[in-house]
Amino acid sequence: MILAIPLLTPLEHVARHILNWLHFSAHLPWAWSIVALTVIVRMLLVPLTVKQIHSMQSLQRHAPQMKEIQKKYKGDKTKQNEELMKFYKENQINPAASCLPMLAQFPVFIALYYSLRAFSREPASKHPGSLSFLHFIPSIAAHTTSHWGGFVLLVVYVGSQMASTLYMSATADKTQRTIFMLMPLVFVFVIARFPAGLVLYWVTTNLWTVGQGLITRRLMPKTPAPSLFEKKSSRTPPRDDGDGGGNGVAKSPESPKPAPARSQQPPRKVRRKKAGGRR
Repeated sequence: MILAIPLLTPLEHVARHILNWLHFSAHLPWAWSIVALTVIVRMLLVPLTVKQIHSMQSLQRHAPQMKEIQKKYKGDKTKQNEELMKFYKENQINPAASCLPMLAQFPVFIALYYSLRAFSREPASKHPGSLSFLHFIPSIAAHTTSHWGGFVLLVVYVGSQMASTLYMSATADKTQRTIFMLMPLVFVFVIARFPAGLVLYWVTTNLWTVGQGLITRRLMPKTPAPSLFEKKSSRTPPRDDGDGGGNGVAKSPESPKPAPARSQQPPRKVRRKKAGGRR
């Protein structure tokens, strides 16, 4: 972590300059400045978010085929990974694209952490205005559990993290999805020691993810999954529509035309000549 500090110093300066501008120039409270900073970051990450959505949809569309590959090479994990990578390449699927927004936010998260830690070390006279959040958290730079309001913020964090995980893990299986849903309950003990402003940042980005998921489900149409191993049997006769096109319903053979009915006229009487008639 010490080696990473010099690399993150420029990001820390940028984060602090943005927070100072939002507070002193835009006249936003410090907490709402963090919310505004989160919105700015998420708007900058919209191109990566679009790639993430397309990647998740592609994975969901090809999930049945990937399950067939996993079932076919269940006993050979090496071969299974090779076939999956080949399948990804053939269908232009990038599984890592679903993690790009999360990875891009990590440096911002660390930079904000160091910025808030610097706030806590500086005298209060250097930051005119209250560092409190909605007047129930004494300071956004203090530990989240330093006041009863921080516990409320942690509850909101757990709920928002579970809701965002519900949308992010749509392509995962049931076991992985359960693990992802339980992870916020484990991490809450670690996050409780973070500054309240950092938890506020994460809650805001979770709520953004939830709203983004709701809009995506409403606006983007669902693509039907391709049929698996669709083969036509050579024994199946082609269907005919009667015109020789072979694309209609098979036409039943014509029944023979009935013979025309004979007229019901009485039989004609034929006169016979008598033997020994006129000589």
